[in-house]
Amino acid sequence: MSKVVTTTLLPDVAGGSVTLGGTGDSVVVTGNDIRANVLQDAGGNAVLTSNGSGVLSGMNSGFGGALNLLSTQTASNSASISFTTQLTSTYDVYIFKFLAIGNATNGVEFQFNVSTDGGSNYNLAKTSTYFQTYHPENDADNALSYRTPNDLANGTGDQIIGQDLGGDADCAYAGTLHLFNPSSTTYVKHFYCTGSHNTAAYAEGAYSAGYINSTSDIDAIIFRMSSGTFDGTIKLYGISKS
Repeated sequence: MSKVVTTTLLPDVAGGSVTLGGTGDSVVVTGNDIRANVLQDAGGNAVLTSNGSGVLSGMNSGFGGALNLLSTQTASNSASISFTTQLTSTYDVYIFKFLAIGNATNGVEFQFNVSTDGGSNYNLAKTSTYFQTYHPENDADNALSYRTPNDLANGTGDQIIGQDLGGDADCAYAGTLHLFNPSSTTYVKHFYCTGSHNTAAYAEGAYSAGYINSTSDIDAIIFRMSSGTFDGTIKLYGISKS
């Protein structure tokens, strides 16, 4: 068996192809490290695409709707976090992940609002529902209840997605918000959010859903506390329906 040892293998013309093996052959790679930003099939169709920095920026539609990480923002004693360039027609669903959101002020609400002018104004009308569950460490009681003060009836204020957050050092909020088809200019925009947080010795679940009563293109979103600042990370993903 012959062996070729080299550090670089190039085609005979610039931009050409290098073929390893023939039809029906198997090409065995004994190492565990193949580096490429684009993995293509035999027809030259992209199967997986990376941005070169470890972020998967594209996936063939044959895999179905895939999560694509678009942005990561970290708050550090911040008044708010906003996403003003990522909400486009590229994706049908946008998903926000809230990781270890810690508020500086006790008893505040974590909330969001949206914009149609790139974040100049966050004041779109929303109609929503909100309910809560809770259970303490001492097993003294538990409840499932609708929270009327946290819903909106075509109101333009911020939508609460986590209420009465604890301000102790070990208290935090975590959750996921889905925003559907924000770039539509035909339909209103639906959303729902599930979250979990602890207040003192209580575990609390927060559930909100509703629609943004606008057929305009929503292109920005802001997250903030009802008062004070917060820490934590928010990740934004896009997912297509194909």
